[in-house]
Amino acid sequence: MQNNNSTIKLLSSETLSDSWGELNKVKFEYQLKDGTIQEQTREVYNRGNGAVILLYNTTKKTVILTRQLRIPTWFNGNTDGMMIEACAGMLDDKNPEECIRIEAEEETGYTLSKVEKVMEVYMSPGSVTEILYFFVAAYADTMKTSEGGGAENEQEDIEVLEIPFEEAKAMITNGKIKDAKTIILLQYAQIHGLV
Repeated sequence: MQNNNSTIKLLSSETLSDSWGELNKVKFEYQLKDGTIQEQTREVYNRGNGAVILLYNTTKKTVILTRQLRIPTWFNGNTDGMMIEACAGMLDDKNPEECIRIEAEEETGYTLSKVEKVMEVYMSPGSVTEILYFFVAAYADTMKTSEGGGAENEQEDIEVLEIPFEEAKAMITNGKIKDAKTIILLQYAQIHGLV
């Protein structure tokens, strides 16, 4: 998928890997502000788009987060490879709202009555095509319809965490939460007084 921007001309695209996502080596021409043409080569990873949600409880002043293995972080110094994050998943040809409702139920066990889309974010625009759709939703104990923990057929082993909002914010500062999407949503919750 590409955009028809007159300042960019795709010269070639070579597939380097087509497993979980597609990694391409692309060569293109780019017209600079002064009108000169520059040829560049980059690697572009297309893994699809995703959605993420922060579940919050105004009365209890808590949020629902998950803890699971993220093996790429282990390769970059995260000793046990575990990450604390907001619930998220790939769209897989679903619309973002449908996707996040399904993911929330699979991962956290909460069946949500209302979700609110708050933004769209390119998470790593220098190399990854993915747009992540950000949602928030109020939750109550009565919405807990299963244990959660993820889909077995997706090899997920997810721990569901109910954390006081103030503690979750402190976990950003002390390094226990290092996931960008989660930090963005926690900051959104604070700015907008959700919790």
